[in-house]
Amino acid sequence: MTDAMQVFDRTLVRRRRDKAAAGVGAVAPILQAAAEHLLDRLDDTTHRFSRALDIGGRGVVAPLLKARGIETVVSADLSSRMAALSGGLPVAADEEWLPFAPESFDLIVASLSLHWVNDLPGALVQLRRALKPDGLFLASLPALGTLQPLREALGAAEAELRGGISPRISPFPELRDGASLLQRAGFALPVADRDRLELRYRTPLALLRDLRAAGEGNATLARDGRIPPRALFPLALSRLAEQGEEIPVTLEMLVLTGWSPAPTQQQPARPGSANARLADALGTVERSAGERSRPH
Repeated sequence: MTDAMQVFDRTLVRRRRDKAAAGVGAVAPILQAAAEHLLDRLDDTTHRFSRALDIGGRGVVAPLLKARGIETVVSADLSSRMAALSGGLPVAADEEWLPFAPESFDLIVASLSLHWVNDLPGALVQLRRALKPDGLFLASLPALGTLQPLREALGAAEAELRGGISPRISPFPELRDGASLLQRAGFALPVADRDRLELRYRTPLALLRDLRAAGEGNATLARDGRIPPRALFPLALSRLAEQGEEIPVTLEMLVLTGWSPAPTQQQPARPGSANARLADALGTVERSAGERSRPH
């Protein structure tokens, strides 16, 4: 992996998840709600799955998969402590170097767990290879717009105190990035869409406590290593508090759905193979390119 692809400090990510394992239950309702939003996609298929891989589910995904009748659930996490709490067969594994043999699973679920991966296209290739033919991959990642008020408040406070800003919240992908990521990784029938959770906090400190409990502290390599000014967080949080009695937080989620290629899957029709004209279906007159319509 080139230095240009190194965005996150993976060792720091693991240490933070190790530390968060003891208190991750505090944010279980949020993690579970996000997982349920993602797993609702399983209701759209008639496939029945028997062996699933849960990537970074933090104790909420594996129980939900088992409740759906999936016999075997393997739970992998960068943190061995977090994996031990997962609810499935625990495996400490790096998402960038997965230890699973090809065609090991027929379902892979990654709920809010791939956004700290440096080589996301490479990780998706490995996940696709770990799927059996016609296996399903489901993932959600925090998307652009998540924690935007906090990002802006921290940036404004730091600019005021230091005359510049440094990265304090992870960069998040956009919706348009999703389908291309799946296509590059070799998934069939790729779909990227958007979902959201609306959260409200009584105080800005409660939001920061939840981020810490989930192991979501700043782990960007470009972070400022200096001790922040003493007034930085009080100033930023006071600006958040100005929004009202409650702090609204939107968790924007990029949802990815893709299938491992298989000969039995539905294929797109060949160009020119249609047996009906679109103009007839729409009740319009077909015209050649560049031809102007005439007024009635």
